[in-house]
This record gives sequence, C-alpha cells and structure tokens, in this order.
Amino acid sequence: MEDEFLEHRYNINRRHFLGKIGLGLGSAALSATLLPKLFDGIGGGEQEALAGVTHFAPKAKRIIMLFQNGAPSQLESFDYKPLLNKMYDQDLPESIRQGQRLTGMTSGQERFPLVGSIFDFKQHGQAGTWVSDLFPNIAKITDDICVIKSMHTDAINHDPALTFMQTGSQIGGRPGMGSWLSYGLGSENENLPAFCVLLSKGQGNGQGVYSKLWSNGFLDSMHQGVKFSASEDPVLYLNNPDGMSKDERRIMLDQLSLLNQMNYEKFGDPEIITKIKQYEMAYRMQTAVPELTDMSKEPDHIIKLYGSDCLTPGTYAANCLLARNLSESGVRFVQLYHQGWDQHANLVGDMPGQALDVDRASAALITDLKQRGLLNETLVIWGGEFGRTNYCQGTLSETNYGRDHHPKAYSIWMAGGGVKAGMSHGETDEFGYNIVKDPVSVHDLHATILHLMGLDHEKLTYKHLGRRFRLTDVEGEIVKDILA
Repeated sequence: MEDEFLEHRYNINRRHFLGKIGLGLGSAALSATLLPKLFDGIGGGEQEALAGVTHFAPKAKRIIMLFQNGAPSQLESFDYKPLLNKMYDQDLPESIRQGQRLTGMTSGQERFPLVGSIFDFKQHGQAGTWVSDLFPNIAKITDDICVIKSMHTDAINHDPALTFMQTGSQIGGRPGMGSWLSYGLGSENENLPAFCVLLSKGQGNGQGVYSKLWSNGFLDSMHQGVKFSASEDPVLYLNNPDGMSKDERRIMLDQLSLLNQMNYEKFGDPEIITKIKQYEMAYRMQTAVPELTDMSKEPDHIIKLYGSDCLTPGTYAANCLLARNLSESGVRFVQLYHQGWDQHANLVGDMPGQALDVDRASAALITDLKQRGLLNETLVIWGGEFGRTNYCQGTLSETNYGRDHHPKAYSIWMAGGGVKAGMSHGETDEFGYNIVKDPVSVHDLHATILHLMGLDHEKLTYKHLGRRFRLTDVEGEIVKDILA
C-alpha cells in the first residue's frame, strides 16, 4: 500500500522512471555533442567558466585587435582641430590644461606651444567622418567603421597604459583580454589556440611589448596567448625534432600522457592536465599552422588588396592577412602589436612612414572580411594606449614638431561584430585636449567588447587570492550608443 501511495503521490512508476532516465542521458549526450567542452573542467569546480556558453546572444564570434603600440597621434589621424593651426605657437591656456599631470619629458618645459597638424584633413563617407590625408585607404572604409574620439585612460606612461589596455590593470600579472575570452568561450577550432599574438615593427620609435601582455595571469595556463614569429617556424618548437617521424612523435606523446596522468592522480594538480592538453594541441597544430601561414596560395587580387608586403613574414600586412586566416579558422582573439608610434620628436618625418605601414593593410582587412561575409561576426579594433598632446614637446619649428603622451583624450576605431558602421562617437573640445561628450574609459571599452561577444563583464569572474577578479575590475559601462 505504501509503495502504491508513493507512486500516486509523485505520479511516478518504473516505466516513468526509466523513461525520464533515458531523456536525461539523451540530453547529456546531446549537450556533449553540441558543447564538447561541457564536461571537460577537470579539477576546476566553480572556477571553470563553461567554455562556449555565453550569457546572452553574441553579436561577434571573434576579435582581431590591431594594436598601434606607442600611441598614434589622434590630431594627425581622426580628431581634426583647425583651431590649433590658427593658434600656432601660442601657449596652451591654463584653463584648458587645468593642472593636468605631465610626463617627466615635458614637466620642465617653460612653455606649452600649441601646434596643429601639418597634414590635411578631409571628410569621407556618408557621415562625413574627418580623416587625415595620412590614411587614404582607411578614409575609403569610413562607412564600415565607428570612430571613437573620446577614449581616455588612467595611465600616462607607455608600460602601465599598455598593460592597462591589454589586461584591465596597470600592474602586470593579470590575464590578457584574449585569455579572458579563452577562459569564457574556449576555442572554435580544437587544432588552434583560442588566443594568438602577432608582432610587427614600423619605421618609427618603438616601445617594447612583453609576454606579460598575453599572459594567462592567474587563469589556467591553457589560456595564455601563443606568439607567432616571422621565422621559418611560426610557432617555435612546434616541429618534430630531426630524425623523428610523425608516428614516433605520436607514440612518444601517448607515453608522456600516461606518465602525466599518473602524476595528476598522485598530486591532483590541474596544471598537469593542462600540460597534457597543450602537448596534444601542439601535435595538432603541426598540420594546421603551416597551412595558415602559407601566403603563396593567396589569389592575386588578395595580394593586390593587402599590398606586396603581405608576402614578407613579420610585416604588418602579412600579419593582417595571417590574422584573417586565424580568425576565419576559429581563433577567438588575434592580437596584433605594431610598434613605432612614439613620436616625441620628428613627428612630421616619422608618422607618414608609420601610417604607410598600416593604412593599406588595415583597410584591406576590413574589405576582405566584408567580402567574405565575415565582418558581421568579427570585431576589429584599431588604436593605441593613449593619445598625444596638442602642444609641442621640445623645440617647435615651422617644419617639424613632436607630441608628448596624453591620456585624457584619444581616438580609436572599431568595425564589424555588432558595432554601428559609418559613425563617430564622442567629442573633444576645440583644443583636442578634454572630452566634452560621451567619454569612454578603458573599462568601458572592455565591458563593451565582452558584451559584443555575448559575455556579461560583471559575471565573467575568477576567484583568486580571496576575491573575484574580472577584466573590468569594479568599473565599466557598456557603450550602448555604438551597438548596432
């Protein structure tokens, strides 16, 4: 009687029970098929993000960041300020500077002589976006990009500003943006890392880039960025040693995996599992990477689009084309660093060469992604770590000048991946010194990037040293006006 009572109360019998188990197992199998990483978080507990599961529907699937390391001058690129030409060699009014912090390179100057751009600006596209003549190809794609003129940062020197832009903190040791995305979303291609790093150097004064910028920080080391080089081996130590065949390599890795698995069972260190996965990833990359880095197979119209430099490994153009290949193959975050934008002096002599390095290939990447139908799902970001001053650093002459660091206002642009096209966001004052409309902080930019990838920046956290860390720390607002 008691059994019959329970069956009636809970409306369940053996047939119902077995049927529900079947549905449960079927759901688990389907989930594992659709989300292969679902049950892959060994030893992670609540620390493991559910890779591939977004908080809401994403606008973008992948990101390519074209980072202009050294800080290109917004006053010679996208923030047109004719008043500076009219007030040439007049002192920056104190009412505008308002006691703003200075670097050690200009704090001893007796004067702060204003200087406008020696290069002309013109309006382009349906929105009439102002672009310097230094960037004729980017000018042609203004209907595809969103220029943000109101970026600002907390740091005034390169290393902390660069670290802040990449990791959300001025202090090293935090995970890079790509590492956070790898942690939150995983990779779309099991044969490639989720986070890849490409380096190039221009003709100007270069600021260094360091591995801490693509470090996994306190996240699992499987989330660190993989740096590609311009050598014959794009990823170092990827190829088999001389005299070892692929079959022999497979046998060696299998035996090594067994030893590592024994160590894991003994010590329980999740990094051992990561090591096993990384060996397997490297083995699979042996086939995937050479194919992606072989530009000889590109058709003539693509070579013409990016320029002949794209056939020279390590150039900006070659890295833009490689970034396209990686992104198209499912890499979540491709970080390209291009050094040489630090024009404290001889800006007139150096900046045209830097602009020539990047203008054609940057525009080509947008055009290429668009014609492949990939721009809508690929977020492209172009910009540096801060801006440049509206006054001259050092001696001002009629033919040349330099500009110091300026964290209070600078310009970047974004394209694709859910960003409105053909618009400008934010404004600076007529001196190009202070933001007067719609300021965007580094934390705001990060919050917006995560949002476009389907991630809530307040929920993507990792518990470390007793607190929950996130890319945006305790700040960050989504810049809704630029969302498509």
